[in-house]
Amino acid sequence: MDFNSILGPIIGLAMIVMGILTSTNPTTHTVGNHFANPGPYLINFWDVPSVLIVVGGTVACLMVAFPMSQFAQIGKHMKIIFSPNKYDPAAYIAKIVEFAKKARISGLLALEEDIENVSDPFMKSSLMMVVDSVDPEKVKQQMETELDYLEDRHARARVLYDKGAAFAPGFGMIGTLIGLINLMHNLNDSAAVGPNMAVALVTTFYGSLLSNMVFIPISNKLKIRHEEEMLCKTIIYEGVQGIQAGENPKYIETRLAELLPDGQYVSGEGGGESAPKAKKGKKK
Repeated sequence: MDFNSILGPIIGLAMIVMGILTSTNPTTHTVGNHFANPGPYLINFWDVPSVLIVVGGTVACLMVAFPMSQFAQIGKHMKIIFSPNKYDPAAYIAKIVEFAKKARISGLLALEEDIENVSDPFMKSSLMMVVDSVDPEKVKQQMETELDYLEDRHARARVLYDKGAAFAPGFGMIGTLIGLINLMHNLNDSAAVGPNMAVALVTTFYGSLLSNMVFIPISNKLKIRHEEEMLCKTIIYEGVQGIQAGENPKYIETRLAELLPDGQYVSGEGGGESAPKAKKGKKK
């Protein structure tokens, strides 16, 4: 479980609530609070018309902009966000080096049996092409094509949340205009001033909250997960080409270790029976 993805929203909402319930005396500049009786202060920030305008309007626009198949992926995206990173670059390097050593000693055909136990589909298919003596240029081209497709797929997944982050503040402004228009039409009705002002102001609050605490963080976390996966894909991409070229395993290890931050990889660490499932990485 990725605790940051859980603690982040909790802490953010807690800080907002504390900000609502905390006040500063403009004369004495002393800080007070309303935690003993928070109800009247918190209820000021709950407005059903504002929820309908912002949430309903944002969802409606997203439905127009994207097919239902995109919405069907939301559950999968949430699982990615709240699950810990499953990709260990050091394990990928160790596995590539293990294959390189065996190929160096026994030849490429000796890898065939071990490849069957590899759980990473990208690594497995790439190494099988090498074992099957596919032309190096074709192997490289095939790996690049798979990476391009995965890049596009991940980018399309994030677009839904990026658009949501753009739509939500817009509907917050629409709600503000609705509240102000109704207010101007009912200036003589003192009972209508409060509710209309609430719609005018709270909708902007909801729009900003939905954008900055929901859509933008989700999009950014998906991007981070993509980059983590991309690093491991890059390791596979570079490593498989090195194995096919017959490069020295130590040289392959050194070159792949340079893809990681200093100190993140120690020679000889990681690597089990099979590397974890691969992630998408940028081509070199």
